[in-house]
Amino acid sequence: EPFVADEYIERLVWRTPGGGSRGGPEAFDPKRLLEEFVNHIQELQIMDERIQRKVEKLEQQCQKEAKEFAKKVQELQKSNQVAFQHFQELDEHISYVATKVCHLGDQLEGVNTPRQRAVEAQKLMKYFNEFLDGELKSDVFTNSEKIKEAADIIQKLHLIAQELPFDRFSEVKSKIASKYHDLECQLIQEFTSAQRRGEISRMREVAAVLLHFKVNIHFVGYYFMLIGILKSCRNYMFTGAYLRNDIFEDAGILCQRVNKQVGDIFSNPETVLAKLIQNVFEIKLQSFVKEQLEECRKSDAEQYLKNLYDLYTRTTNLSSKLMEFNLGTDKQTFLSKLIKSIFISYLENYIEVETGYLKSRSAMILQRYYDSKNHQKRSIGTGGIQDLKERIRQRTNLPLGPSIDTHGETFLSQEVVVNLLQETKQAFERCHRLSDPSDLPRNAFRIFTILVEFLCIEHIDYALETGLAGIPSSDSRNANLYFLDVVQQANTIFHLFDKQFNDHLMPLIRLVKLSDFH
Repeated sequence: EPFVADEYIERLVWRTPGGGSRGGPEAFDPKRLLEEFVNHIQELQIMDERIQRKVEKLEQQCQKEAKEFAKKVQELQKSNQVAFQHFQELDEHISYVATKVCHLGDQLEGVNTPRQRAVEAQKLMKYFNEFLDGELKSDVFTNSEKIKEAADIIQKLHLIAQELPFDRFSEVKSKIASKYHDLECQLIQEFTSAQRRGEISRMREVAAVLLHFKVNIHFVGYYFMLIGILKSCRNYMFTGAYLRNDIFEDAGILCQRVNKQVGDIFSNPETVLAKLIQNVFEIKLQSFVKEQLEECRKSDAEQYLKNLYDLYTRTTNLSSKLMEFNLGTDKQTFLSKLIKSIFISYLENYIEVETGYLKSRSAMILQRYYDSKNHQKRSIGTGGIQDLKERIRQRTNLPLGPSIDTHGETFLSQEVVVNLLQETKQAFERCHRLSDPSDLPRNAFRIFTILVEFLCIEHIDYALETGLAGIPSSDSRNANLYFLDVVQQANTIFHLFDKQFNDHLMPLIRLVKLSDFH
């Protein structure tokens, strides 16, 4: 709490008898108050002198300790410099010794490496002599537990044998090659056995040995033929991989379950997994797609297009799932090429099949409707709707021949329109999925022109022309204006046509110039 002189004096006066206002003016004693002030001042002076002496003593002590600490710091700096010098000398000495050791190691290696090579060459010559004599006596070839060492030796002998002239060493080369292939088969068999036992470490060990054999590529394919065995193989280590009767779901589940084993077994898991996926696409999926499409390609265009759309969609969905795996740097291009290799023969002429089917289907829908009305389509001329007013004027003012009696039939059908629009909608969906991006706008426009031909011209325009021809002449007593019903229905139908134009065609050709269609 800070010292306030006024408050201190007030308290002092209050404690001093006769110094305050207590007792009235008669009790006030200034002499006694003066004495009290003098006594307190002396006490404060004595206290100040005592504190001042203590401060001086502490200052002297601090100065003394500061000098001592400064002296110690100087001594520590000197010892640190000495230690640093010793460290530099030691570091230089260590570097010198390390240089000598490296030089000595290089000399020892230079002497030991040729010696080791000579020893290995001597051993290889010994094994080569056994093949030359036709009798394998070494334990490495007769002991099945040393198949790894035998594989390493036979692989080296196989490389040496390839450099020897055939005329002089044909027999020994044949024996080495035979043993080489025997060991390959044994290693693959050992890998298969380890696979069935679930011994991942043994599989990894055998795979590392086979990596140096020429059979490695075929071995990878063979391995994945094993993991692609059908679920009927109950002893298969990945039992339950095929959980559904769907080859696309099975392929995705298979790759997902095998992915971890591939990483545990092979040193290059991305290459091996890519080989698995390639085998699945080129062997399993390609044969399945061909089987599903070829049987209906020429006989049933509708089923063929539905199957093609379904199979291509499911294949691309499978490809999207496989993108999560590590397949190398450009997995998108890799998977796209696999899909293209399966479907290229079907996609090349897809739009021809699509438009041919759509035309025949649309014509059948219209013909079935007119047959249900017992109506034979007539040729109504080429005037068109554009001269509607002129023809009505002629009907009302000029005597014409007999008009066509349609018995009040508008020849417009909501069912026909819905069927045509539905067929075209499905065609647009298939076109969007199956067309190459560069051909998509043009193919979509071709589908649209078919819709215009059969819906707008063959159905709506024909109904309007027939309705115009059915307007009675001016001298007719019964004024049947059912033509207005035709116009109303045509307007409703055209709204549906406009909706499909905006919903399905425009998204496919929105960014394309009109000149690109010519």
